[in-house]
Amino acid sequence: MPVRRGLPEGRCCGKVCASVALRSSNCRITAILKPFIRAVASRALNFGRCAPFIVLLWPMFAHGVREYPLPEDGSDIVGDVFTVRAQHEDTLVRLAREHGLGVQELSRANPGVDPWLPGEGTEIRLPIAFVLPPGPREGVIVNLAEYRLYYFPPGEDRVLTAPVGIGRAAFRTPVLETRVTDRIEQPNWTPPASVREEYARRGVELMRVVPPGPDNPLGEYALLLSAPGYLIHGTNQPFGVGTRVSHGCLRLYPEDIERLVWEIPVGTTVRIVHAPYKIGWNGDELVMEAHRPLEEFEHEGLTVMVRELTRAGAGADEVVDWDLAEQVAREARGVPVVVGTRRKLASAD
Repeated sequence: MPVRRGLPEGRCCGKVCASVALRSSNCRITAILKPFIRAVASRALNFGRCAPFIVLLWPMFAHGVREYPLPEDGSDIVGDVFTVRAQHEDTLVRLAREHGLGVQELSRANPGVDPWLPGEGTEIRLPIAFVLPPGPREGVIVNLAEYRLYYFPPGEDRVLTAPVGIGRAAFRTPVLETRVTDRIEQPNWTPPASVREEYARRGVELMRVVPPGPDNPLGEYALLLSAPGYLIHGTNQPFGVGTRVSHGCLRLYPEDIERLVWEIPVGTTVRIVHAPYKIGWNGDELVMEAHRPLEEFEHEGLTVMVRELTRAGAGADEVVDWDLAEQVAREARGVPVVVGTRRKLASAD
């Protein structure tokens, strides 16, 4: 089904519909030119000239959607954690986008590092190892606690993942199951009355319909969901990706939605979950990846962690380090940590 253009009025956060097929040549040309542009920009950096050129093309350096093969041995872990050294001009906002991470995700993995002035030579840990989210590995799964989207293409042994911005506390993104009903190029934004009133209190008068362009918060592409008023879309403010920033919709980096709008077909199931403690097996190692629960779920305390860990690894053949698990849960750095093992049974002679 072709990607469609424009959005009608009457749907919150950028409401959807339209016509006109999107030409796939745009994405193909971009893919062909990227290596050339990266090489030219690298030369410009070496000679210390062309700063405007670099600013213009900076999104081209972003890693974009991360893609991993699903482990053949049935393990629940993909990716790896590694470090880079910050340059004097780096910020965590810049490094996050450059490496396909959300800024909050990167900041929590590096406690004590100033997000705006990390300092030249500072080691920055990149949390790009992931315990796969709970439930069936199919369709789209958005984990609100993780600020991250996963997509499992049907019939394929791979997973795509990208950071997302979610709804602010006053405009919560709900936990629900929905599906993709349309794919939109150049969406219009029809802000609801509540959003127009919010802007008016700040002295900004919004148009009833904001056309495509640099002032449109939906960016260049959107996936319409069957849940009324909700979209997965791009943004004109990429620094907000990976934080609680929207009016309920799910925001992606521009380069990520440009990829996913082609990958995710209409009819795909979308499950939005809140899973602060992801548990999985990596061979004989029980691994936990902990994230800070959203404030509306904080009342659950560590009960969820205990339940999930018990379900995954508290059988007769497993040993769990509960003290370490509690420490990992409280630190909530979003990095997978081994918290248990599978007992190796002695073989009979």
